[in-house]
Amino acid sequence: MPPKIHVFWKQKVFAPYKIAALIRTVAEQGITSDVVLQGIQLDASHINDPNTLTSIRQYINACDNVIAAAADVSSAFQMGQHLHLSAYGVYGHGLMCSSTVRDFFNFAVKYQALSTPALRFHWREEVDVAAWIFFDTYGHLISQGAREFLIRQQMAQQMVHLMDTAGGECRPIKALFAFPDAGNKAVYEQFLGCECVFDCPASELHYPQSILSQVPQFANRITHGSLQEACDRLMRQTKAHAGVTGEVHQMLILTPGQFPTMEQIALQMQITTRTLRRKLEAEGTDYGTILDGVRGTLALEYLQTTRMSTEDIAIKIGFSDGSNFRRAFKRWTGKTTRQMRYAGL
Repeated sequence: MPPKIHVFWKQKVFAPYKIAALIRTVAEQGITSDVVLQGIQLDASHINDPNTLTSIRQYINACDNVIAAAADVSSAFQMGQHLHLSAYGVYGHGLMCSSTVRDFFNFAVKYQALSTPALRFHWREEVDVAAWIFFDTYGHLISQGAREFLIRQQMAQQMVHLMDTAGGECRPIKALFAFPDAGNKAVYEQFLGCECVFDCPASELHYPQSILSQVPQFANRITHGSLQEACDRLMRQTKAHAGVTGEVHQMLILTPGQFPTMEQIALQMQITTRTLRRKLEAEGTDYGTILDGVRGTLALEYLQTTRMSTEDIAIKIGFSDGSNFRRAFKRWTGKTTRQMRYAGL
């Protein structure tokens, strides 16, 4: 298993927003949350708890539960349509203010690791077509049913994300699927709004090449540049942390405003607090140091990429008041918050 692709398979570092969307989607079919969550060590109270963190494996197992409960084939499309860019933080904001749709495609591919990576995707440009190409990330670890579910969901997501960015008229012209039609072609075409072809060499979603030069409705070159720098820093942070330190870092950076305690992190990792402390010490760090670094990273991103007040940022990263935050920021960067915000404009 290539570690860069499968690093999140078992790590509990993602908010449960996809599992929550899945529960909402299938509830109308009479499939309860208990059925969706069966065997994945979560219950309804966890899904509504802002401190809950989940893994890719738990999400895919939830998909398997839904499939086993005979959910309608449209469920994956419906779920994908619920996952707007507003759920994706800095990554989503960066996509929405891309300078052109071509920049949107490039940004989405480059920083896809900052979203929940259940699938990988790339894109290519031809004379008349701009195509998303979707790749199976987890190979033999998932069932064929889950694989097809994820493709349907991801195609619906990509379609919604592009409409969020470039407007409702930006729609696909053809969808290709690397699996046979099970008699549901009409459902696929209803939700994607385009011709669907099965038994293809790869799963792809095609758009007219002409859309690549369009200017998105929220395009802002300066903001996009700042958010690209922010995503670069977040990607470096992810790559720079390995082992238990990396896992704790991911849990913290993906839950701003609701940082889990050391005890909660140990519980998520299914080890004792004492064992977690010992493992971090063996890697030359501790929970407080990691939390301090995450707070500094997030503070810098908020100052340089948003218009949030200093007081609001302080609350967002867990400070009781602005004065304590400003002192900590000077310690982290050697600059005042005012100086740093000016530098980010």
